[in-house]
Amino acid sequence: MSPFLLTRTLPEDATDAALRADVLHGLTGTPKTLPPKWFYDAHGSELFEKITELPEYYPTRAEREILLARAGEIALASGARTLVELGSGSSEKTRHLLDALPGLHTYVPVDVSESALTQAGQALAAERPGLDVHALIADFTGSLTLPDTPGPRLVAFLGGTIGNLLPAERAAFLASVRALLSPGDALLLGTDLVKDESVLVAAYDDAAGVTAAFNKNVLSVVNRELEADFDPDAFDHVALWDTEQEWIEMRLRSRAAQTVKIPALDLAVHFARGEELRTEVSAKFREDGVRAELASAGFALTHWWTDAEGRFALSLSVAGQDR
Repeated sequence: MSPFLLTRTLPEDATDAALRADVLHGLTGTPKTLPPKWFYDAHGSELFEKITELPEYYPTRAEREILLARAGEIALASGARTLVELGSGSSEKTRHLLDALPGLHTYVPVDVSESALTQAGQALAAERPGLDVHALIADFTGSLTLPDTPGPRLVAFLGGTIGNLLPAERAAFLASVRALLSPGDALLLGTDLVKDESVLVAAYDDAAGVTAAFNKNVLSVVNRELEADFDPDAFDHVALWDTEQEWIEMRLRSRAAQTVKIPALDLAVHFARGEELRTEVSAKFREDGVRAELASAGFALTHWWTDAEGRFALSLSVAGQDR
């Protein structure tokens, strides 16, 4: 069995502190917001797995199609000896890359979930003799320090998750990734692409109502963790396409005037009838825009792959000389 290491870079109480800060900031702002990362407790993660299997939700299938078809090219172009995956979860998609990287020495999965990292990391270490697995319990949107591993490094950020960041947040995130890398290291980035509005809205408002349940789950998380009294049935799931910003917004719309109490924060939040709480932005991209954002962070886009229908893209970018 290969070595498996697990390093915690988050304090034990970091998740609770972050949730309190996000809820206080988001529910006292205008408009009201909650970050999408709070969808993903155990139940939310199960719901998202169901979403990825829905006929309307194409991104997971499209990205898997590209990985299966292009993993060899990605491996050849990157020459990676260390693969770092941000938001690794179960590491399922990454197995296609691991299979294609013959010279890989170390895999570094990064996630906030200790249980997901332990389960996936131990399984991979057992399956793959000669591969070191060094898992990091960390929030990749914050300050991140990577273990000392052989280069070249390839950082993978898959699933289109970068679209959940606002433009200024994306710029800061890409700059922070670049700061982790040496010249010649690479970034593999998954981006969902701009397409017909009806296709996009259906992917976030499926007929079976799974995405609606997933969206409302954030209220259940706040109820459980902060003693709040949200009634999920008092809110409707809303998914809208913003043509100007080129992103999907998921919202929860209050069905009536109501006041929600959050005792753990000594907070009472009033919602007017029809008032909306934004829970997710999911930006969609064009190649020129991705290239420009990467260049601003110090990356040169060298490869651009899409699925057969042109719905989703994986791009490979190389870190330039240190400034």
